[in-house]
Amino acid sequence: MGTIEQGVRQAVENCLKVKAGERVTIITDEETIEIGSALKAAIEKITPETEFFVMEDFGQRPIDYPQAIDDAIKDADVSIYAGQGAEGELQTFRRHMIKAVEANTRLRHAHMIGITKQIMEDGMCSDYKEIQRVSRLVYGKVRNAKKIKVETERGSDFVAEFSSELKWNISDGDISPGRWNNLPDGEVFTSPLNVNGKVIIDGCLGDFFAERYGSLEETPMIIEVSEGRAIRESLQCGNEQLRQEFSRYIFETDENSSRVGEFAIGTNTGLTRLIYNLLQDEKIPGVHIAFGSPLPGKTGAKWDSKAHVDGVIKHTSIYVDGEMIMNKGEFCFEEFV
Repeated sequence: MGTIEQGVRQAVENCLKVKAGERVTIITDEETIEIGSALKAAIEKITPETEFFVMEDFGQRPIDYPQAIDDAIKDADVSIYAGQGAEGELQTFRRHMIKAVEANTRLRHAHMIGITKQIMEDGMCSDYKEIQRVSRLVYGKVRNAKKIKVETERGSDFVAEFSSELKWNISDGDISPGRWNNLPDGEVFTSPLNVNGKVIIDGCLGDFFAERYGSLEETPMIIEVSEGRAIRESLQCGNEQLRQEFSRYIFETDENSSRVGEFAIGTNTGLTRLIYNLLQDEKIPGVHIAFGSPLPGKTGAKWDSKAHVDGVIKHTSIYVDGEMIMNKGEFCFEEFV
């Protein structure tokens, strides 16, 4: 464990590489104001050209995407979103913000949805040189993969198929112009062409679900996936309220919200345990998938969705075209060792 100051320095100096004279936009909220203010203070030591927004200043959450933030992102060289998720805000705010981020080809953006003091002291203090090494090794294994099989002792057993037309992305904390990464970082991901089998999410869920429900260890979400889409009748969970909310989210948001949009392998080997906050937990060595948006700006997918909810699967074994690269959550291929 490190300190908030070390995590801030990592984000500002090593990941975003803020330079004198650059324009920086910081978006935070009342719950995250300590972290947002620490980022602002560190950046203002490098450049005074900083705009600072607090979400609640624009109204009660969830808020719509304000023109003032859109204008600031268009003019920025660097931007940071460090705030908590609010139900419905993915659709009303964050999707619009990400489109603006992707439209600014010089922008370097850090997306820190759900960031906490604990994460700043933990995942943001990982060894990013090691994360970059591991991410490149994993990318080398998966970038030409046709099929990846995922198994767990708890019962996950599914196969994802991939297309050379869909791009694998290395997300390792090195944020270059025209790119945005989640921080803390450490994953290799794409949009799968197809997925079939049983998915048991026993870590945590993304969007607003992690804050509301935390660990799914005792109440895993069990989903049968066929031809890339979740089967509504198959959905099982020991928490009936969670099952109903999750069912509405992935089956009723839009026509593609039940489709598997993302397949990812976590590469942050500095993480050794789940804290049941998706921003960090999806980076732990293992697999997470997301229903909904395939992040077309990054993967090249030709479809999209207003939804995007990740699910972390614990203790995964991964087989890439028959080669085991992970055994129960531990990388095991020769090049890694």
